[in-house]
Amino acid sequence: MINFRYHVVSLTAVFLALAIGLVVGTAALNGPVSENLRAQLTALNKDNNAKRDQVNQYKEEINRNQDFATETAPYVLAGRLTARKVAVVALPGGGDAADGVAKMLNVAGATITARVSIEDKFIDPNNANELLDLADQSSQPTISAAVLPSNSDGVETASALLALTLQQGTTVVNPDDVTAVLAALTKAGYLSVADKAVGGAELTVLVGGPPPTDKDAGKKTQNAVTVAAQFKNHPLVVAGTSVGDNNLVSEVRGDPSLVKAISTVDNASTVQGQVATAMASHERLLQNKIGQYGLAAGATSLVPSAAP
Repeated sequence: MINFRYHVVSLTAVFLALAIGLVVGTAALNGPVSENLRAQLTALNKDNNAKRDQVNQYKEEINRNQDFATETAPYVLAGRLTARKVAVVALPGGGDAADGVAKMLNVAGATITARVSIEDKFIDPNNANELLDLADQSSQPTISAAVLPSNSDGVETASALLALTLQQGTTVVNPDDVTAVLAALTKAGYLSVADKAVGGAELTVLVGGPPPTDKDAGKKTQNAVTVAAQFKNHPLVVAGTSVGDNNLVSEVRGDPSLVKAISTVDNASTVQGQVATAMASHERLLQNKIGQYGLAAGATSLVPSAAP
């Protein structure tokens, strides 16, 4: 009869056999498997290091390309906009690119008449009524509300007022009136304006920032397009980015009417794009040509023709 001691001895023998098998099997496989794993790990480390070096090289090349564009800009741009008056208007998020654009316009000899930043509040659809009232109230004797759009679109009306304030018109705008309009919009939080802003710009560069992504993104983008449309009666270049949905450059290029009236540059966040923006400004103002430049869909070339 099989007793309890027999069961204990049998189970012990089974577990002992399993343990011996694991030890023997591990000893047999440990060498080849470990060596293979170590070899794979070494290869992966080398591959990762190579990829990291390659990424660093690409970054360095991009930086050097930016430096190259900066250093060659005086040769490309010198004298192209000498004594011409240009206003630089930045949409929300476009401030850094606008700084670079203004720098290249200066290299080209342009006089920057105004540096204006449109705040997010300006293109926010929730502020349309307040903006409409403010635009009507901010008009001045030489910047009359009588010529503004007669509708209920606050962004359109205020953009028209801003264009009338900054751009060169058929009548001379009083400098005090320019100051008053800009001050009213600034005090209400719709604009930020650099010191010594004046009117009389022969050309405006409107610099877009990253496309909005909040719940009102689509409407904000359409409001940005509305801003551009109110400046297009005088020479206008729209510079920005082509990244993401709801970006201004793509919207302008996709509009059959606007694309025939507005020059665009889609890589204005780079020095190369900022140089191209100054070249496009020269082409638009002095040659009366309209073109689409950059890297994205709708661009005809990287830069305008270098013809004087």
